[in-house]
Amino acid sequence: MWTRATVQTLQRCHHMRARHCRLTSTLTAPHFSSFFFQNSQWAPYNNPQPMSQLQSLSAGPLPTSDLTGYKEIARPRFKDRLKLYAQLSKARLTFLNVLTTMGCLALAPSPTTVPILLSTGLGTLLCSASANAFNQLQEVPFDAQMARTRTRPLVRRAISPLHAATFATVGGIAGPLILWTMVNPTTAILGAGNVLLYAGTYTWLKRRHPINTWVGSVVGAVPPLMGWTASGADLIPSAIHLNLPSFLTQVPSLPVESLVDNALSPFALFMLLFSWQFPHFNAFAHYARDAYAQAGYQMLSVLNPRKNALVSLRHTLLLVPICSVLFPLSGLTTWAFAVTSLIPNAIFVRAGWQFWKRRTEKEARTLFRHSLWYLPVVLAMAMAHKTGLKWREWLGMEDAVEEVTSVDQQS
Repeated sequence: MWTRATVQTLQRCHHMRARHCRLTSTLTAPHFSSFFFQNSQWAPYNNPQPMSQLQSLSAGPLPTSDLTGYKEIARPRFKDRLKLYAQLSKARLTFLNVLTTMGCLALAPSPTTVPILLSTGLGTLLCSASANAFNQLQEVPFDAQMARTRTRPLVRRAISPLHAATFATVGGIAGPLILWTMVNPTTAILGAGNVLLYAGTYTWLKRRHPINTWVGSVVGAVPPLMGWTASGADLIPSAIHLNLPSFLTQVPSLPVESLVDNALSPFALFMLLFSWQFPHFNAFAHYARDAYAQAGYQMLSVLNPRKNALVSLRHTLLLVPICSVLFPLSGLTTWAFAVTSLIPNAIFVRAGWQFWKRRTEKEARTLFRHSLWYLPVVLAMAMAHKTGLKWREWLGMEDAVEEVTSVDQQS
């Protein structure tokens, strides 16, 4: 039976023997640099020179360098600056935010004008560019650790932090200001709040908790609300109106006043973008999980890949009732959209199912590619099935039909 003192003595002997072996191997083994360089080239540096020789060397003329092979770095041209600003604002993500804002503005039943359209697009662009620039300013040391982001302007010092901070501040002030003066205060508050939510809460949570993905989905779902409020509709309507199918009600369709003041409409737009972002981002985060882990980001794809795929599948399935029930029920689209939207949703659900079932990089990339075309296709189909939109009249065919009918009756 070993006593406690005997065990401690044996452990100390073992540690001392291991330490002696490490010291012996270090002294007897060749130096690490000898595997790459010849040790003889370091001999002059290993033998100290007498002080007299050092003084004689310092008293002589300084060596001259040949500068013919060097040239001054040229100042960036205007085109190059625009490219840096596009990278700093994450141009693709900013374009997506502007696209969803303008698409939901087109879906809104209230009439709008060209100045409001342009002001909404410009204000959304500046708000998104500001949020992305502030995000990159905070993540420079972490972006430098990932191959995907180490070529960003701030990481490779193509632009100074002061320059980037000025760009972000100007966009963060000008965007909400344009929305406030040219559109309405509600849209401006949504734009400014989204900058704070993305550059503040979301960026802070990325290295602390996987709930950051849910916060990021809220950030991506705010631009549709900006498009809705830009049309003059209320963000929090006072009532809920149901646009039931014709075989369930005697009223053919809801009046425009009911569509504007309907709580289901902004909720449907919000939920479409909120649910879409989970298969879009989770699929991307799956095949980028090594980089996220290297930079220390607390992503669900790193901590629990199975749940990451399950959340993607869950929201691809949720998009089916959002498109086929919530959109036509709110009056945003006709009930024909409930049928036609089943085609892209079926493709999307199948990709989400394959990703959850296998969880390979191939399925993740397939789901991500499907998410890129899914959103613009669904928004375009929703605008084509917009309630109250008469395509024959809009294309100028309705008047021609009426004229032909009146001529036939007169003859």
